[in-house]
Amino acid sequence: MVRIRVVLPQHLRTLARVEGEVTLDVEGPVTQRSVLDALEARYPVLRGTVRDHVTLKRRAFVRFFACEQDLSHEPPDARLPDAVATGAEPLLIVGAMAGG
Repeated sequence: MVRIRVVLPQHLRTLARVEGEVTLDVEGPVTQRSVLDALEARYPVLRGTVRDHVTLKRRAFVRFFACEQDLSHEPPDARLPDAVATGAEPLLIVGAMAGG
């Protein structure tokens, strides 16, 4: 088991009633799926906010970043960068902006 750091957007921190970044214990390979599984297990109120309840696909206006890379379109079971897996760098979950 490894400890992962995750930074949530303000509205999800408010919903989960947390301040700053959260730390999660992740079992097995550190992937988007395993991190989101751990996030939703620890903060059940976040289920359905980052990914769809049924399909488990990332919501359209949610993006994932780590180590200055946009990981939003990576497969959910692709391993996250080593810096995230070791806790040196956080996984950033960002609410994208839309407008017109």
